[in-house]
Amino acid sequence: MKALMKTSTGRIIIAGSLIVLQVIWFIVFVRKLTAYSLVINLSLKTLSLVMVLRVMGTEMNPASKLAWVIPLLTFPILGGLMCLLLYQRKPTKKLQRKLTYSESRLRPLLPDCQAIMQEIRIQSKPVEGQVHYILETSGFPIYKDTQTFYYPSGEETLPVLLAELEKAEHFIFMEYFIIRFGTMWGQVLEILKRKAAAGVDVRVIYDDVGSLTYLPHGYYKELEAMGIRCEAFNHFVPFFSAVMNNRDHRKITVIDGHTGFSGGINLGDEYINKESRYGYWKDNGIMLKGEAVWSLTVMFLTMWNAIRPTDRHFEPFTAHAHHPGTFAGTGYVQPYSDSPLDNENVGENVYINMINSAQDYITMINPYIVLDNELITAMTLAAKRGVDIKLIVPGISDSKIVSWLADTYFPQLMEHGVKIYQYKPGFLHSKVFLCDDKVATVGSFNLDYRSLYLHFECGIFLYQAESVQAVRKDRDEILRESRVLTLEMLHRRAPVRVLQQVLRIFAPLI
Repeated sequence: MKALMKTSTGRIIIAGSLIVLQVIWFIVFVRKLTAYSLVINLSLKTLSLVMVLRVMGTEMNPASKLAWVIPLLTFPILGGLMCLLLYQRKPTKKLQRKLTYSESRLRPLLPDCQAIMQEIRIQSKPVEGQVHYILETSGFPIYKDTQTFYYPSGEETLPVLLAELEKAEHFIFMEYFIIRFGTMWGQVLEILKRKAAAGVDVRVIYDDVGSLTYLPHGYYKELEAMGIRCEAFNHFVPFFSAVMNNRDHRKITVIDGHTGFSGGINLGDEYINKESRYGYWKDNGIMLKGEAVWSLTVMFLTMWNAIRPTDRHFEPFTAHAHHPGTFAGTGYVQPYSDSPLDNENVGENVYINMINSAQDYITMINPYIVLDNELITAMTLAAKRGVDIKLIVPGISDSKIVSWLADTYFPQLMEHGVKIYQYKPGFLHSKVFLCDDKVATVGSFNLDYRSLYLHFECGIFLYQAESVQAVRKDRDEILRESRVLTLEMLHRRAPVRVLQQVLRIFAPLI
């Protein structure tokens, strides 16, 4: 294990050193080049001006535009070239083509849900509007006949996940941002190896950057040698480029097409509190059994066949392929995903729609708070019209920088009536919205630019499903262990306040 950790740490040190050397070389090269030629100097300044106009002419969020324009104008010689290198907000053209083609094969297989939407329209026009939005933008329908089980911690999720993996007879698909050696992954891996040896189709996708500090280079090859088909998403290359920004942040498990898991939990020991660096790690998981699992399967197969196109037919993976009977379940379930391939921020807009439609209350639980103007406006307007709006954040953060940045948003929110709570036992990693005891969403979306604009993410939208009340119970327990933040608690020393203002300007780039 020590040798393994050294390998992972060495990979980080080598990659980081190479990137730093590239940046230094780039700066020295440009300085020498501009000193040599006045024409080149003027050309680079012109390029920076062109990039300013290009950025300002896009549909990018205004805060993101500001974060780019300031360095472009402050460093007119280097700024334009740096923007050319880092401005890209989408995956490589090659990956885009593969994902688009994979989607074109799988999305037509999703069922029509117009009859279900008509039912919901009679019950609640705002909810029907949300369902319609998710369907039109992400392409994923809403389902009935799906049981949902919400688990308020990693410790409660893991035994259920292991038990369901043991039941697998045909296939297991797992897609996670982080895989980390330890008790949790060790128990999961033991089952995956046995199942693969028994002929079960076992596939794993992990994010190469998300697992960069935890896994050795080429770990997917080790899993392949065990009989587990595995891919690392968007392989990390130590090159100074924005392409590395697009990560697969989703958490998905699908078993035999009829059982699925999602939520905030990755496959690492901190998620089940076997390791504690930030106090108690509060997370959650959700299990689906029934029709709605097909959407999770489509999400996985779309990514898998974009990276490794191996499937000619998809019928063997449907919810009923290995479960011929009907499914039980109350309420409505709509798994959905978001992608940086388009210009639609599905995850953020689902959150905003919930805030705007809230009548009595909305509670937002999230670990990373880096808000754009749209979210701030939605929150403050909801509070002004009398909605009881609560935002619950970690008491101990795993990132001091992000924590300081989050604090800069709180005074404005508090001034307009948004109540901010801090989870005292430790780090709160759950990503949950709960509205009016009827609607909830559970998934992988953080409230920051990186998650809402750059990552591949997924969520489960719930309306009158069993899990909504379980989410409510978990919310109440979190509130009992939280304290209300006041302006006095947010006071920082002068150097930190200056840093906070700088961070606020460049928040979209963090």
